[in-house]
Amino acid sequence: MESGSADAVMGGVVALGECMVELSLSGSRQAAIGYAGDVFNTCVYLQRLGASACFATAVGDGDPFSAAILALMAAEGVGDGLVTRVPGRVPGLYAIERDAAGERRFFYWRDQAPVRQFFDLADVTAFRDAALSADLVYVSGITLAVIGEAGRAALGAILAEACAAGVPVAFDPNYRPRLWPSHEVALAATQAVIGWCRIVSASGPDVEALCERPLGEVAATWAARGPQVLARFEDGAIELHAADAVRRLPAGPQVKAVDTTGAGDSFNAGFLAGWLKGLSAEQATAVGRRLASHVVGHVGAITPAADFPPPGSLFEA
Repeated sequence: MESGSADAVMGGVVALGECMVELSLSGSRQAAIGYAGDVFNTCVYLQRLGASACFATAVGDGDPFSAAILALMAAEGVGDGLVTRVPGRVPGLYAIERDAAGERRFFYWRDQAPVRQFFDLADVTAFRDAALSADLVYVSGITLAVIGEAGRAALGAILAEACAAGVPVAFDPNYRPRLWPSHEVALAATQAVIGWCRIVSASGPDVEALCERPLGEVAATWAARGPQVLARFEDGAIELHAADAVRRLPAGPQVKAVDTTGAGDSFNAGFLAGWLKGLSAEQATAVGRRLASHVVGHVGAITPAADFPPPGSLFEA
């Protein structure tokens, strides 16, 4: 088992999550291979926008898929100092089927992915030290689900310590029921993380399925606990909830979607990149929307680097 150069991880964004093999179905017997995962996607886009990102995960060692994930991280400039390589294991895999409107269905093979034992396999001290020296720590509900109960306890202790030290924590609930042992476990884990967060970005379908209450109501409840909550509605409107105020931003111009995979992940990257640059929540939201509009015009969660717009254009008012 081998880890990257964790002692070189200082500052920037430290994110914990899973990167999987992505099969993008294009016919009954054809598929394009890519590599993606919600937190990983956000890391790639943060890096493209000039925010240094280090991705913490566990992959295999000696297989072509893990090697390709590491090569993609290197090509994108995403830090690998917190990646643990595990001989004899391979990453998870998922397939995407899209309809004519760009909406998608997912099929997963990930039960044996090494990231599920991240806190047993990785250098936890190195991950903690990196989190406590970061400019931002980022995790998602999928992160919480895949690392299991013991992993959530270990991560929670680190997030609590980061919060107490003044390190901002950002979180997207990204609720996927099939990854959790029960709805109750998922809800309790999510509610625990909210208390350590500075920023929460949540979509309507995820929150309403998880909390069984309207998005705006849940966002207000969470904001009362301290974080800025970005409530992302299905019609494209966004509510910015703070402890004592809420501002509704109407939906932007309609964009024809080719593939909605990665829309929320890229929005989060744009918002966080803007926030890290000192932009207001409204300005950072505009950056997130511009980036998401670009991403949904391409197939796959991560758009080709050659097609990526100049980062400066995404920050223009």
